[in-house]
Amino acid sequence: MPYQWTTEDSTNAPQLRLWPHRSLPRRGFAAMILLAFVLGTVPLYGLIGTVFLWGLLPFILAMVGALWWGLERSYRDAEILETLTLRPDDMLELRHVPAKGEAQSWECNVYWTRVEMHVQGGPVPFYLTLAGNGRLVEIGSFLSEDERKALHGELADFIRSHRK
Repeated sequence: MPYQWTTEDSTNAPQLRLWPHRSLPRRGFAAMILLAFVLGTVPLYGLIGTVFLWGLLPFILAMVGALWWGLERSYRDAEILETLTLRPDDMLELRHVPAKGEAQSWECNVYWTRVEMHVQGGPVPFYLTLAGNGRLVEIGSFLSEDERKALHGELADFIRSHRK
């Protein structure tokens, strides 16, 4: 699952870290670029020594370059991190760091926090939100439907167990 429960080192506070799932690791990225280059140049082997090689080569290189750019863009767009931390003063802090733009944060006393699952009506099915302190904030919108369902149960248990 692309989320993990840990404890913050300095304060020993429980922390939930969420990130988007990556279906293609960096090693697979390199293999994909190499495969595209090799398969793209196969038609050129019969043209070695002719002027047609130089006519087709730029298009093959442009295809490999476009694939490289598209995959890199996908990696940059998925550099999202959400962190939910329970501080020692019983305040929950949700920090959302997007790929572009400024980080956003929300905090609420754990006693007043509610975990809500919106089966319909949200931007995604089974939309997961935290409510409290007069605000409703989304959490894990980049997770899959099954991951949001599992996270809902874990979050509800976590908040229930830390209420005093």
